[in-house]
Amino acid sequence: MIDFQHRQGSHCESTAAASLLAHHGWPLSEAMCFGLASGLSFSYLPFVKIYGMPLVAYRALPGRIIARLRRRLKLPLRMQQFTDSAAGQVRLDALLAQGQPVGLQACIYWLPYIPENLRFHFNAHNLIIYGQQGDSYAVSDSVLEGTHRIARDDLQRARFVRGKLAPKGRLFYFSEDVAAQDIRGQIGPAIRQVAREMLQPALPWIGVKGIRFLGKQLGQLDAGIPTRETTRLLLHIVRMQEVIGTGGAGFRFLYAAFLQESAQFLQSEPLAHKAIELTAIGDAWRQFAVELARMAKGRAPLSPRLLQAAADGLAARETEFFRSLSALRTQLPGG
Repeated sequence: MIDFQHRQGSHCESTAAASLLAHHGWPLSEAMCFGLASGLSFSYLPFVKIYGMPLVAYRALPGRIIARLRRRLKLPLRMQQFTDSAAGQVRLDALLAQGQPVGLQACIYWLPYIPENLRFHFNAHNLIIYGQQGDSYAVSDSVLEGTHRIARDDLQRARFVRGKLAPKGRLFYFSEDVAAQDIRGQIGPAIRQVAREMLQPALPWIGVKGIRFLGKQLGQLDAGIPTRETTRLLLHIVRMQEVIGTGGAGFRFLYAAFLQESAQFLQSEPLAHKAIELTAIGDAWRQFAVELARMAKGRAPLSPRLLQAAADGLAARETEFFRSLSALRTQLPGG
């Protein structure tokens, strides 16, 4: 067994990165890892289906947070995937035998220690394995308060499922310990990347354009009593926003925590004000989810015009926010 400190966090990927980083000598917060990785985003991709519905994402695509953090901080973080499940198992066992805690990507549905009401078919969940005894492994999973154990066969099934975002046995680990470094010069570039991707996306389904596109799709729904497909779409958006990971509003709160922590690092009062502003935007996203759920469940009349106006309002607020944040980052070190 490896002497590893379990962390419960808001989001599995950023918490896994923070936990491994702390184990190897550099205790950064989850929020700081998420922010330095430029993790905040928005995507509405009608051509990518999740549960038969368009993909709605409120952060960088799975895997990018760890990859961007590695690149920005020049971390000795190694990542591997496997075409053969047996090879993936051998590699995991070898790393554990070397005393290395290992991050894994897996399908949360096939993890038996997860309560049944929290399981769903999502292939990009991240967890950490930090020990092995016979055919069972010690698990640190950020969604739960304590640690757990999982049988080898169950872990293999979760690591090598097929479908969208198939993990292919993906694992990640630090090849050596890490010395703390001065991150003040990395905060500005990290903010610049998020602002650029939100305001000037390469595709019209990303960033603030994506939020407006979502609003346009909602505005084209038939008013009146929701059909089964309409109800599914509305509840799907709520689920993707508020249930899977930290959701849309939750990621806004997590990024606000990064801005607040960065303001303390840099002694920047304007940055602290931006953290408060983004928290208010997160509250507005939560209210948007409430309206979607009320209409889907028949507790309020279906109003496509109201939903589109709400989405457009969110897009306008995020446009103003990221423009002002981008202007502010030019005053920061490295910005």
